[in-house]
Amino acid sequence: MADLSVVTPGATGEIDTDVLIIGSGMGGGTLAWALRESGARVLIVERGDFLPREPENAQPEQMYLKGRYKNAGHWYDGRTGEPFAPGVYYWVGGNTKFYGASLPRFRRSDFTEVEHQEGRSRAWPFSYDDLEPFYGQAERLFDAHGQVGEDPTEPPHSTSYPFPPLEHEPTIQRFADSLKAQGLHPFRTPNALNVESQADRAAVTTADGCPDGTGRKAEAENKVVRPALAAGVKILVRTEVTKLITSEDGRRIVAAEARSDGRTIRITAKRVALAAGAVNSAALLLRSATPAHPAGLANSSGLLGRNYMVHNSTFFVGVNPLRTNPTQWQKTLGINDFYEAGEGTPFPLGNLQMLGKLRAPMLKPARAWAPMWALDFMSARSLDIYLTTEDLPSRDNRVRVDGDRILIDWTPTNVAPHRELVRRVTKLVRKAGYPLIFTQRMGIETNSHMCGTAVAGHDPTGSVLDASCRSHDVENLWLADASFFPSSAALNPALTIAANALRIAPSVVAGLTA
Repeated sequence: MADLSVVTPGATGEIDTDVLIIGSGMGGGTLAWALRESGARVLIVERGDFLPREPENAQPEQMYLKGRYKNAGHWYDGRTGEPFAPGVYYWVGGNTKFYGASLPRFRRSDFTEVEHQEGRSRAWPFSYDDLEPFYGQAERLFDAHGQVGEDPTEPPHSTSYPFPPLEHEPTIQRFADSLKAQGLHPFRTPNALNVESQADRAAVTTADGCPDGTGRKAEAENKVVRPALAAGVKILVRTEVTKLITSEDGRRIVAAEARSDGRTIRITAKRVALAAGAVNSAALLLRSATPAHPAGLANSSGLLGRNYMVHNSTFFVGVNPLRTNPTQWQKTLGINDFYEAGEGTPFPLGNLQMLGKLRAPMLKPARAWAPMWALDFMSARSLDIYLTTEDLPSRDNRVRVDGDRILIDWTPTNVAPHRELVRRVTKLVRKAGYPLIFTQRMGIETNSHMCGTAVAGHDPTGSVLDASCRSHDVENLWLADASFFPSSAALNPALTIAANALRIAPSVVAGLTA
């Protein structure tokens, strides 16, 4: 990393910039990349540091048993007061350092109001067609591998995927063939993994859940942050923004207060884009309350922190004790046959996608009582699946702050269709030759798909942000993470976050450098 791109506060503890981006993950990193040639001075502030490339990156026991890269501390269950370790990470690149590189587009219906078994999901203030060109840009930016036309629910594309889809390895191909024989439409999932040989796949076999030290996984640090820094964007690491300071009338942010390596600093900026993740972004705005914004900055609607969504999700493992699964990169197959309502499916159920490939240390936290030899035996013979059902926005599911503590009030919604999805997939997997089924519903700590805490909409009384993700209340504040999602869909949010950051980038600097 060139020294000129990494800044440090001077003796006065003050830094001045045109655009302050808080967070360097999929949203913040992509926005910084989009603004790299805008003529504006752009500064990324990241709470963490650059994650080192080291042999431990690919060792699941380091990640899952020793917590080597866990640095988010604890949040608290608002109902019980009990602490939990959230599934978020403070590193340059954010959660993408650990994601499985799954890059689906949301379906066209996800942008509309949809009737679910237990309620409705909200319509977005812009359509799929509005976002579609930016989906294509994001796919090129993150080296998406895929094929249009294999998934019947796939919305129209104006551009092809930049790379062909990753082919199934033999075990996954047999599973795909079984699904087809059962009348379904398995497809090769869009993925941001650059692998050509089986040796390449072996080198990244743990990259779904662990850092990738090889650079083959396209994520925010290597695809957008570092290129942005090379083009003149600056970054301040190991710095946590603790408060946003407004003008006296509350209409503009004039500065951010932050803790940087043990000292308090002040960052002045003309525009602020918050991309710290749906929980931390909401928490920062709540902590930035002023007389003009007594319920939290940008919270005249009373919705800031509310409508917290994280998906209903289940780890689903099918085991055939008589057949090993030598697959190195398993995350190549998905089905959306139950994603939308239709014949035999009166309400949407959700998505099936494969996991990268489970290893015994990844299973141990969920089955602490099981000996490692048993988990090794199981994972060597398992087919590993991730099931996702849309959860619905609820005012009662929310983020609160109590001093330095973050509290999460969360009761799962739309649970019945998720149970039905698990039931149907159980039948499919057993027919495919895996008689033993193990499932684990994800709890409050599994929140890498968090969204919805500052929803976007046209009506300032019913939303926090406008359609360009700018605050209704504060004229120079944008949110560039998944906080703006009015609904969660039932797919991985990463590509949608990136596409939206590209969409809103011109509005962030409009008139700034004229």
